[in-house]
Amino acid sequence: MNPLRAPWSLRELVTGSAGGALRRSRERIAETEPALRAWVELAWPEPVAGGPLGGVPLGVKDIIDVAGLPTRCGSGLRAGSPPAAADAAIVTAWRRAGAVPVGKTVTTEFAFFSPGPTDNPSAPGHTPGGSSSGSAAAVASGQVPLALGSQTAGSVIRPASFCGVAAMVLSHGRFPVDGVTGLSPSLDSHGFYTARVSDLALAHAALTGSPDAAGLPARPPRLLLWTGIAGPAMRAALAVARDRLVTAGAVVEAFPDERLIAELTAAHPVVMAYEAARERAAELARVAELSAPLANLLQTGARTPEAEYRRAREFVRSAASAVSDFLGSYDAILGPAAPGPPPEGLAGTGDPVLSRPWQALGVPQVAVPGLSTEDGLPLGVQLIGRAQEETGLLTTACWVERALAE
Repeated sequence: MNPLRAPWSLRELVTGSAGGALRRSRERIAETEPALRAWVELAWPEPVAGGPLGGVPLGVKDIIDVAGLPTRCGSGLRAGSPPAAADAAIVTAWRRAGAVPVGKTVTTEFAFFSPGPTDNPSAPGHTPGGSSSGSAAAVASGQVPLALGSQTAGSVIRPASFCGVAAMVLSHGRFPVDGVTGLSPSLDSHGFYTARVSDLALAHAALTGSPDAAGLPARPPRLLLWTGIAGPAMRAALAVARDRLVTAGAVVEAFPDERLIAELTAAHPVVMAYEAARERAAELARVAELSAPLANLLQTGARTPEAEYRRAREFVRSAASAVSDFLGSYDAILGPAAPGPPPEGLAGTGDPVLSRPWQALGVPQVAVPGLSTEDGLPLGVQLIGRAQEETGLLTTACWVERALAE
């Protein structure tokens, strides 16, 4: 048995008592952090109660401001940053829901590819993914029951798949990004991690005031199956998932236009690079001090003609209309959350390619854990829904989670 993996259910915590949660979190971090290295800063506030979450410990990705803590963005350029004067808007919203930030979690440099030191608690010696690596590992290890990430390409969904936990990316623009060091204004979205999908539903309800999707009536869903460029292990897992869902009563039909999604996938990095070069202009001016992946992104974006960027944005807009039409009589799109299991080693973070098309559209996504390779490495699937319809997507995801577990 792997002693580093012990996801902590938010629902079990909140429906019991959140009393003592900070102490439990502190003890688990002390026990596992020397091996995992998921945090860059810890700060233990006085226990507080209030809000629907009642004082649960919260990890915050280190590109998101927390008052009193520095935001270093995983970069030497921010090594001497002073503490943030105020919380980011999204942190304020989570505090209002009753969550208590206990520290900053490891991110790749400015939420791009250069990895931090974090190991994968579900597959030690394999990457936890990026860029929200610290938050995913903190939840998978049971250091905290809830942690924040952000996604511009695949920075929430891929780490969830690699670490074997649940995660949700909110619709683009669902909450403001004030106080977040972003890369691409038209792509940056908020996300969060929990142990299971039913915990995501509880957290989303607490954050937004929406109904708890885990308690809503759910019928077997109608799903469109998209396979993308999944590798052999993930394709086998998708086949298993499809069979279990159909057996449980779901309708699963092939996505009608995989070529459209491939073209959407190709448009995403054009938009990302162009906007990143302008959003991170100050860092571009110090490009020699950046990691090679980030330097290449910013330099590529600086060379990208505006006309190419506008064509990519226009293609995304037309594709959004087509995908919305495809979803007309379906509840969600089912697909792989990553090309395969977490790659071995900590020098890379894996490939975000299977999140790029959905992130370009700005639609909500849910990573559903529970599948694995024959030798036990995590494999996650994802569900993609309609923009601004998070509660409906979570209702479907809760049904899928239960069916996969049977």
